[in-house]
Amino acid sequence: MRTDMRPDSSPGTLPAREHLPAAAAGTPVLDVVVPVHNEEKDLRPCVLRLHEHLRRTFPYAFRITVADNASTDTTPLVARRLAAELAEVRAFRLEQKGRGRALRTVWSASDAPVLAYMDVDLSTDLNALLPLVAPLISGHSDLAIGSRLSRSSRVVRGPKREFISRSYNLILRGSLQARFSDAQCGFKAIRRDVAQVLLPLVEDTGWFFDTEMLIVAERAGLRIHEVPVDWVDDPDSTVHIVRTATDDLKGVWRIGRALATGSLPLDRLARPFGDDPRDREIQDVPMGLARQLVGFCVVGALSTLFYLLLYSGFRQFTGSQVANALALLVSAVANTAANRRLTFGVRGRGGVVRHQAQGLVVLAIGLTLTSGSLLALDAATADPEHSTELAVLIAANLAATVLRFLLFRVWVFPEDGAAGAPAVAAPIPTYTDHSRRDATMRLQPVRPADDEPGDSR
Repeated sequence: MRTDMRPDSSPGTLPAREHLPAAAAGTPVLDVVVPVHNEEKDLRPCVLRLHEHLRRTFPYAFRITVADNASTDTTPLVARRLAAELAEVRAFRLEQKGRGRALRTVWSASDAPVLAYMDVDLSTDLNALLPLVAPLISGHSDLAIGSRLSRSSRVVRGPKREFISRSYNLILRGSLQARFSDAQCGFKAIRRDVAQVLLPLVEDTGWFFDTEMLIVAERAGLRIHEVPVDWVDDPDSTVHIVRTATDDLKGVWRIGRALATGSLPLDRLARPFGDDPRDREIQDVPMGLARQLVGFCVVGALSTLFYLLLYSGFRQFTGSQVANALALLVSAVANTAANRRLTFGVRGRGGVVRHQAQGLVVLAIGLTLTSGSLLALDAATADPEHSTELAVLIAANLAATVLRFLLFRVWVFPEDGAAGAPAVAAPIPTYTDHSRRDATMRLQPVRPADDEPGDSR
């Protein structure tokens, strides 16, 4: 049995999960980013309260980063003064607006191993901060989110926001099969090594940034820890609900289309860590067999129903052999495509033609079984009933299904490399969006000695 759970990391992969070591002097373990836009009133009391809480309760070195994204009021001046007063606070300014852009830029530049963010209104009770980041520090989880929709959460907000929040998360569950409970709570954390690999796959620069990051992380198999929070709505919130909801729905459509077409390179994050227990090779237990069997059975059941409908339709205007061949051809193409994506986890367009060609060979074997069963039925009965034909075909298809699974697993979609070894991931390309690149290049620490107002715009 292979017991080595810490293989060497390859380009594009992440190191094995480990408890963070004690930080060197002056190096923060946690960097809490507070993205702000025109928050001159709330920024100072927020940062002072957060700083005091961390100083009293957080057992590691920390940093608070104020990420000002294109504020036009005195927010930059307030941020600079806070950085001058408190050693653990620093201020950054981006000339482009967008919460997602601000988080991506600051997180990408941070040297802290755990990165977090929270909204400036501090609607979330700060007592949840240590439980939020503890699983990341220990190496247990990859991301952590606060949830207002957990059974044990205590939330005070109006019915309008409650309805919108629950409706949005239901849409995510129904359309993208999201398993996390609350995508929009402004209280999240991520390990820096995870962020370095994950963020290049996230496109949004606004409010949908959180949701897209979580969807991509979940689909890539990363572990998301949820913390029930106490949350009190801010009646003075400047969030434009209708515009934000519209942008979020557009984002749901975009990410759903990317997942459906396979254009999102999630395979580059498959088995992102070297210590996944599912990568263990256990004697007499083929790796991934249980999951593949479940997926294959579901796809097979749906394919059988599809085949029977096609056969019944074709049988109205042609003979049984031709109807069987046509129904098998159409359903086999759909079956191969579905198993390729859902059962064996192959994404992207690479090898599609070869896989379909091999699927047609498997089809020929199934055609031999089902056609042979029909020939046997015709030899036994001169004019068999249609229901009898269907019963014989169902039995033949069950036999063909078992053989099809074995051929798919061993021949069409074999495991790459040695059993149990994590696949070598291709390097993730550098993001080429010029607006984001420019924003990152212009990101500069604000000098504490500067007292002048923000740049004129």
